[in-house]
Amino acid sequence: MTDEQRSGRRHGRPLPHLRSAAGAAALAVALAGLAGCSGAAADSGGSADQKAGASDRLSADPVTAVRSAADITGRTGSARTATELITESAEKKAVFTGTGGYDYVKRIGRLEVAVPPGAATTGKIVEVVLPGTVYLQNSGAKVPEGKWVKLDVRQLPDGNLVSSGATDPASAAGALRGAQKADLVGTETADGVPLKHYRGTLDLTKAADATGGRGGDGLRMGAQTFTAKDVPYDAWLDEQGRLHKVVEIFTFAGVAGSKEAKDQVKVTSTTTLSDFGKPVEAAEPPAADIYAMKPTESPK
Repeated sequence: MTDEQRSGRRHGRPLPHLRSAAGAAALAVALAGLAGCSGAAADSGGSADQKAGASDRLSADPVTAVRSAADITGRTGSARTATELITESAEKKAVFTGTGGYDYVKRIGRLEVAVPPGAATTGKIVEVVLPGTVYLQNSGAKVPEGKWVKLDVRQLPDGNLVSSGATDPASAAGALRGAQKADLVGTETADGVPLKHYRGTLDLTKAADATGGRGGDGLRMGAQTFTAKDVPYDAWLDEQGRLHKVVEIFTFAGVAGSKEAKDQVKVTSTTTLSDFGKPVEAAEPPAADIYAMKPTESPK
């Protein structure tokens, strides 16, 4: 794929040049693709001792603690997740929310994303994510009801980090492997669990290198598309080093090639994890339910 194709196409269709957050939201739903950036533990499936995680402890060094969060979280086996993605420009704002879970052993997750009013599709988008691959249901009018579209995250210039309106937990955690700065902000309590709050910046290219394999593809694509190399983040970790919440802020040009502030779209992605180790229902759609789009078609 050429640089022009990467910057100009998503899901096999031209990438619109957005001028507002509403446009960004419409793109997010039309493209319907935050997946596949799973961690090293998730990519390998995790050995018995990896999954046990009994010896995992939060590092005293903030950068090490943040960078280690993806692997430690992966060794829990599974987690429930809630996501929120906010797109903002100088003109408008849109909010997406999602719920679901991720199985780090089977390397698969499922999310249901609520679509905000005025977006390109209605109801909920269902997303099943695996390392490097995303399946989408209810992604657009041209896809028959109940059918799924299968996509490679390398088809998505943002690596599926924001285009679905929800970031899968593996990608959110995987991005933290690229942490370049980390400061301990303080200690907070959530649901009775004391958490260390860290704040800093991360580099998606370095995160992709640290993740490797298909799991790193989405992070690498995002690094090539977002206009800010230093991605701000906040992360909350427990005493075992597991990730309970992460907020990451991405920026892209709503008008292609523009560096003017008025043309930038800010995307704030929040992922919250809970119920570590509890079973998660997620399965790859049957081959018979996959809709094969023609080269001239898009999910919208």
